[in-house]
Amino acid sequence: MEKLGLIAGGGSLPVEIAEHCEKAGRDLFVVRLKGFAGPELASFPGAEIGIAELGKCIAALKRAGCQAVCLAGNVSRPDFSSLKPDLRGLALLPSAVVAARKGDDALLRLLVAEFEKEGFAVEGAHEVMDDLRLPIGALGRHHPSDVVMADVERALEVARAIGRLDIGQGAVVCDGLVLAVEAQEGTDAMLARTAGLPEALRGRPGAPRGVLAKAPKPIQETRVDMPTVGLATVRGAARAGLAGIVGEAGRLLVLDREAMIAEADALGLFILGVESIEPMEP
Repeated sequence: MEKLGLIAGGGSLPVEIAEHCEKAGRDLFVVRLKGFAGPELASFPGAEIGIAELGKCIAALKRAGCQAVCLAGNVSRPDFSSLKPDLRGLALLPSAVVAARKGDDALLRLLVAEFEKEGFAVEGAHEVMDDLRLPIGALGRHHPSDVVMADVERALEVARAIGRLDIGQGAVVCDGLVLAVEAQEGTDAMLARTAGLPEALRGRPGAPRGVLAKAPKPIQETRVDMPTVGLATVRGAARAGLAGIVGEAGRLLVLDREAMIAEADALGLFILGVESIEPMEP
């Protein structure tokens, strides 16, 4: 296996990847993005580097002998005027500003291209850990009813529609009514908004209704930005009174899988993978 350079943002995904590489015996070097990566990653070989220090990042990866890179974790869109780039980052900055105006995916594709220019193979989190992806069918012991399946289909339809416009990846639907769509605030904040709606519009503990769906954008660079769900998603969906979570099999990452399934079982939520309308990636 090629030595992996993990460019780590926030959240649990980079930690899962690092721990997986350690268990699998894969050599690893972690670039901890300053202000984003969690302290759990400090125990792995690596360096802390600023988000605009592209030259420093590439040099560190090459010195460490990395042949492949994986970009994983949460990184909020920067305020370009406040960045402190190195020379390589400064050269890329005008292109990054232009790409950002076209959407997050354009910006991510620009970054991927820079690493590929330097000879790195870019691996998605699902390629490093092939058991991260949602399978077809229900995870855990709960299943959607025939009535809820209408919301499953509607929520996926809405999530795919906003994805085509490069708005977001998630949508909440209850009894056919669209309660929320995800934009820059992210899934957790969207679910919190849903929880603040009147119970007449959504479910409640003991009488759950409605569904959260997540789907990748058609133009999405899934090697660096595949939709994810985890423990926080399950808990947020439960607080919003939802009956379950649905995603496209093979195109949704499930983090902390065992703990997530146990939590969903305890809270009475289903987690469902349905067949994708797009070809499944290798």
